[in-house]
Amino acid sequence: MNGPGAALVTLGHVATKTRDILRQDMPEPLRRDVRLLGGMLGDGLVEYGGRELLDDVERLRHAVIAARRGETSADEVAAIVDGWTLERAEQVARAFTVYFHLTNLAEEHHRIRTLRERDTGETVPGSVAAAVEEIRAEKNGTAGGGRLGEMIDGLEFRPVFTAHPTEARRRAVVTAIQRISDLLTALNAGQGASEREETERRLREEIDVLWRTALRRGTQMDPLDEVRTAMAAFDETIFRVVPHVYRALDRALDGDDTGTRPPKARPYLRFGSWIGGDRDGNPYVTAQVTRDAITIQADHVLRALETACARIGRELTVHESTTPASPELRNALAAARTAHPSRLAEGAKRSPGEPHRQFLLYAANRIAATRERDADLAYGDPEELLADLRTVQESLAAAGAVRQAYGRVQQLIWQVETFGFHLAELEIRQHSELHEKALAEVRAGGERSEMTEEILETLRVVAWIQKRFGVRACHRYIVSFTRSAQDMANVHELAASLGDGAPVLDVIPLFETGEDLERAPSVLEGMLEIPAVRRRLDDTGRRMEVMLGYSDSAKQLGPASATLRLYDTQEALAAWAARNDITLTLFHGRGGSLGRGGGPANRAILAQAPGSVAGRFKVTEQGEVIFARYGRTEIAERHVEQVTSAVLLASTDAVQDRAREAAARFRPLADKIGEAARDAFRSLIETDGFAAWFARVSPLEEIAELRIGSRPARRKAARGLEDLRAIPWVFAWTQTRVNLPGWYGLGSGLAAVSGDGRDLDELREAYEAWPLFNTLLDNAEMSLAKSDRAIAERYLALGGRPELSEAVLAEYDRTRRLVLAVTGHERLLENRRVLSRAVELRNPYVDALSHLQLRALTALRAGDVTDEEERDHLEALLLLSVNGVAAGLQNTG
Repeated sequence: MNGPGAALVTLGHVATKTRDILRQDMPEPLRRDVRLLGGMLGDGLVEYGGRELLDDVERLRHAVIAARRGETSADEVAAIVDGWTLERAEQVARAFTVYFHLTNLAEEHHRIRTLRERDTGETVPGSVAAAVEEIRAEKNGTAGGGRLGEMIDGLEFRPVFTAHPTEARRRAVVTAIQRISDLLTALNAGQGASEREETERRLREEIDVLWRTALRRGTQMDPLDEVRTAMAAFDETIFRVVPHVYRALDRALDGDDTGTRPPKARPYLRFGSWIGGDRDGNPYVTAQVTRDAITIQADHVLRALETACARIGRELTVHESTTPASPELRNALAAARTAHPSRLAEGAKRSPGEPHRQFLLYAANRIAATRERDADLAYGDPEELLADLRTVQESLAAAGAVRQAYGRVQQLIWQVETFGFHLAELEIRQHSELHEKALAEVRAGGERSEMTEEILETLRVVAWIQKRFGVRACHRYIVSFTRSAQDMANVHELAASLGDGAPVLDVIPLFETGEDLERAPSVLEGMLEIPAVRRRLDDTGRRMEVMLGYSDSAKQLGPASATLRLYDTQEALAAWAARNDITLTLFHGRGGSLGRGGGPANRAILAQAPGSVAGRFKVTEQGEVIFARYGRTEIAERHVEQVTSAVLLASTDAVQDRAREAAARFRPLADKIGEAARDAFRSLIETDGFAAWFARVSPLEEIAELRIGSRPARRKAARGLEDLRAIPWVFAWTQTRVNLPGWYGLGSGLAAVSGDGRDLDELREAYEAWPLFNTLLDNAEMSLAKSDRAIAERYLALGGRPELSEAVLAEYDRTRRLVLAVTGHERLLENRRVLSRAVELRNPYVDALSHLQLRALTALRAGDVTDEEERDHLEALLLLSVNGVAAGLQNTG
């Protein structure tokens, strides 16, 4: 490309090669896409603001690359940024932000391209087929051979979507990017010259729309906005992915005859949602919102089922002369004809001699009636629809049409089994203190507060949901900040106060702080004394669920100590469940960022305590993670397969025995690391004035103005660090390029057992042998790679507390040095080529946005901006740069 925008396409030539960081060039297909999109953006900048705008963007781009080379200083880069008007600074910030959105899109396309290239018919590492092969090959453990079927029967993966505000992009921006993505897909599919010319014209048009679209929200989201946003992932991807995943498992279990026999893969995916149900600290989630949320979900899934059933019906044109209906199907058609003669007559007229087609189209009509609440025609529940579909399936199979029976009809059955009529199991969450206060008012029998009435009305809505959609649709009630078994008993007593209107509840403790995690087994022991819990255990076959909070424990203890505390808790809870004959599911409350338990899900699963997975994995999927993992069909399918593979392998004797042996060997070492790491972390955050200093050196308070979620940033009105939610805590540190929640304290922990690096042999052995320790260090290395010391130093200086800045930077240096020494890497992410390339190529461009943000933050923190218009421009620049850094680092909270 030789147009005016050609300068803005050289991402693949970043000069950090001179530091021997980029060992491999960007793959040519990815380079081509980046050049195309970047060039079109550059041309659009010239059209919008003249050549001078593109020149300013290029000047900053060259300056930050030169600073990375060491050829210029950060002060010189800052001088360029400070020399612009605020309006020009905003335009440059917008250019880099849009560029990152386009680059992210190109990388996503390349990932899909790579997945397709790997799909050669051979077993792909991390796939379900690879896990099945490995388990079958296991000779000595109980997982080999016949044990595989038992593992498949008990397999569960439960991703739970939450509205935690970590998706910084507006929905309008997401949809604009999707349109660009569709056009890029068409372009890469191969087109004739005239068709390609038109596609390129439309690409320029859509990139111009993205450039001109406000990148941050102008209004605050409400909970139902969040519900509708999540529905986009279901509509566009998840509904179609589920049967593909089951088909892959079925093929792995019994070869290529899948689709011609009854499936051996059972539906093991169960989606959950907190969106519209999580009211912990969010006053905008009410009983009515919860009712509306499940209604929206039901509308989407019923529309999807109706469309799928109607499409299969229209396509299933098998004639009775070749595929006669079974007696059961003929009886079902006769009964339908009696109940709804006009509908069946119409179907018979359009599809004479095609009974299977007639019945499926009739079923589609009944699904539509279910959505429209036409009681005369509607299905009473999903089981009634499943019975009809199985009647069709069995009739086809009996007539010898096995490919029709176990092909598309089976896929629809899998979808109904997975989603029901409710789509995702809606979960309620509320703080333990509020239940205690509400119960006191209920017992007193006097006037009740608005909050108590709201809690009782929420329980009534849960009962209403169960009556309309079944108990499965909503029965989990999570109690945040669980301290004792009494917190569980309080919820059960509140529900019982409703008498015959009480819902069926599984009350789930959520252990979040270090102290709560330690006493979790004793709390569960106390729960066994609660009559309502014992009755529920009898009803469910002694199944129980416990949630573990990663975010608040990490904010309290630091990343290293929290990781070890969570491991201990998992180990203790697994042992407790075994002693009490309970099938325990641990619910992992992970965030998207490394500072909140994020990172590669499959590696995290394999690092869990032995016995704690046992074929079941439940985890929160938050904010930007939802669209990153479930926004594209191929990526969603790969993610679910990787998790499934890891869950199966983590449940085998071989993997558990190796982990158990390594844990026993290296646990004393880990304890020393954890203690020293916790002390270092607590020493920092307990320093007088730390909270105020943190607010000054970061855009913490301004992040709320991004309006990326309906929930307030703090649980209470207090301004202390303890009341700050983990998401803004992590988000703000990410913006400063410090990424402190992902690594702080680990360096001190490693130094405590290595003599500050003099004796590393045992640490290196632990890194090689113990999955938990390996994952801990690799995640810290990833977090360090997304940090930048030079820019972080400029942010920290804004706080006017040099001793705190020095402590943070010294720990950064210590952690980086010792992590590299233990892993044996010469540079960060040396063993992760693709991620390393992505991070290193992006870093200079993120630097540009950081300098723009620093200009705004420095002026606002100085406190001498009296002109309202100037303040508005500074705040707009700051928030735009926050959005851009989030896009560049692909991390928020």
